Amino acid sequence: MWSYTVKRILQGIVTVWFIATATFLAMHNVPGDPLSSDRATNAAIRANLEARYGLDKPLFEQYLVYMGNMMRGDFGISFTQQNREVNDIIREHFPVSATLGVLAVVFAALGGILMGALTALYRNRLPDYIIMFLVIMGISVPSFVFAALGQLSLVNLNAMMGFSVLPVAGWGTVSHMLLPALVLGLGTMAYLTRLMRSSMLEVISSDYVRTARAKGVPPARIFTRHQLRNAVMPVITVLGPAIASITTGGFVVELVFAVPGLGRYFVQAVQQLDYTVIMGTTVFYGAFLVFMVILVDLVYGWIDPRVRLK
Repeated sequence: MWSYTVKRILQGIVTVWFIATATFLAMHNVPGDPLSSDRATNAAIRANLEARYGLDKPLFEQYLVYMGNMMRGDFGISFTQQNREVNDIIREHFPVSATLGVLAVVFAALGGILMGALTALYRNRLPDYIIMFLVIMGISVPSFVFAALGQLSLVNLNAMMGFSVLPVAGWGTVSHMLLPALVLGLGTMAYLTRLMRSSMLEVISSDYVRTARAKGVPPARIFTRHQLRNAVMPVITVLGPAIASITTGGFVVELVFAVPGLGRYFVQAVQQLDYTVIMGTTVFYGAFLVFMVILVDLVYGWIDPRVRLK
């Protein structure tokens, strides 16, 4: 187990290094000047900023400075937000994105497991057709479309009821989180539904389920103890990466619902060519995703020793 753990950690470190290097090279090939904002109002200020960020050095030396700062956990200072470090932006706003992401994963996991089990039990019948149609919509339609439709529906519902059923935008209470979390989790819910359906169909036709039926075990007990329990294992294996992907993939949803998460600041940084924020959040999100994948691999390797041999 130790050799497997060390191997996965080394692979994760190499992956994060590749992400950081690719981000650095990509940002230095983007058209535009990172110091074209109002902060660089004269040559002296511009020279000081270039020295502070190492922009007056050759590209390879800039890369070494960037990697050295990153290894110390220093992502620099934002170009557009006055006297604000990228670390502070991540520290203050990532918990909001994480809260929204975890709630979205809860919606996605519960909905995906329930609907996937129903489609398998009612295969080729009306519930199966309806749910699979919704699954195709959930996979095909982008999240920002669902976000806009959700807001429009909520506005009409609030107007019809004469009071606010749920807030249309903002952050601060549980009611503010429900609609954004549901919209953010729809795509993952559709994917988990398909995964649960295929896993459930495989379990239903297995020998031990037929044996349980032949012994007269009640159908409810067969469903909960044999079918659902074994079919849910593949779903659990993807929950770790799903948490990371949802948490790091809510950029547009956070922007539409005015959620003060890290994704919203990333979108603003891209619009304003705030290089340090873009690179810092990209590397942070990449490292977080790699960490979650490694964590799931280690847990799965502990549960199933066969995984360590691959």
